[in-house]
Amino acid sequence: MPLILGIDPGSRITGFGVIDSDGNRHRYIASGCIKMAELPLPERLARIYAGIAEIVATYHPEQSAIEQVFLSNNPDSALKLGQARGAAIVALMNHHLSVAEYSARQVKSAVVGKGSATKEQVQHMVVRLLSLDKSPPADAADALAIALCHAQTSSTLARIGNADGLRHGRAYE
Repeated sequence: MPLILGIDPGSRITGFGVIDSDGNRHRYIASGCIKMAELPLPERLARIYAGIAEIVATYHPEQSAIEQVFLSNNPDSALKLGQARGAAIVALMNHHLSVAEYSARQVKSAVVGKGSATKEQVQHMVVRLLSLDKSPPADAADALAIALCHAQTSSTLARIGNADGLRHGRAYE
């Protein structure tokens, strides 16, 4: 079962979640938040990069997934979120991890069953799917949901690939 690192990027709080999953069974490994004080943006980006690098060095994930940037009414916020996301992606890529990207709607649909789910519904399902005793902080729960979305998507694509292989005379690998 591969270790999957999910990242919920933010310029003030970046959530992370690590799970062990075979696509059907999921096991919680760790989660938390990289919190930045009121620092200038370049220093916050450096903290995101260093925090992600430390998480990768600690848990050695085999796969990673991150939430895509959504459109915002506030261009300044959207730019900062994009920069935070970029810092996280560079940290992942510098550690030779491929990065899967999912929209918030895809994550909610995979975890809750509907793309318009609330944050509370996502948190509730993360607790249930990972058999947690209590709900993690919102940003960590979102990161765990991203990891769960990736696990389910990867598993589905693998099954489709194997089914396609059988149709074309190839055996399971």
